[in-house]
Amino acid sequence: MSVTDRTIVLAGATSASGLALARALVEAGARVVATGRSAERLAPLSAVGAEVDTADATSLESMTSLATRLGAVDAVLPLVGGWRGGGGLAGQSDDDLQALLPALEAVRATSRAFDAALRASDAGRFAIVSSTAVARPLAGGANYAAVKAASEAWARAVAQGFAKAARDAGEPLRAASLVFRAKALDPDALVPRVLSLWDVDALELNDQVLALD
Repeated sequence: MSVTDRTIVLAGATSASGLALARALVEAGARVVATGRSAERLAPLSAVGAEVDTADATSLESMTSLATRLGAVDAVLPLVGGWRGGGGLAGQSDDDLQALLPALEAVRATSRAFDAALRASDAGRFAIVSSTAVARPLAGGANYAAVKAASEAWARAVAQGFAKAARDAGEPLRAASLVFRAKALDPDALVPRVLSLWDVDALELNDQVLALD
């Protein structure tokens, strides 16, 4: 298997990581569809060869519309992120939590919207970027760690859904959902791991939590 000729959706891709992934995937021969809420911020992704779509990665309606338009899809990576924290446990404000929740909302919306397409692919991949804070949460980052932990739980539920669907159909597992964990996200660490997602069978990848060095 190879990333070449795969259709890959980068949802909420206007970060440095999104741009680096789009460039590398296009260079590897993939069709990349990058989403964001700002046409202006999507322009650099278009410049490196990605198809861009002004869409909200946190909206099930928006992502379902995109999934319907695209049809066959081989991978989805929700890249909505951000950090808010500090001030110890007492400093974990409701406003900070609300600012962090879009990361979880994007994981939920994209996985639900593209579930059928990823299961239909001969090598579907759903991958999220989480944080080492899940394994060692600190008081000053409790909101952040909680959102990341919830995102991981959701991604693992997606993995169970893929496995159950394959068992129920009496077919081999072809789709995998996995988690990348990073202390501080470095595009140079993320890119090769994403490119290698098709070097490993879905059975080995599904429900895995992988460290990004």
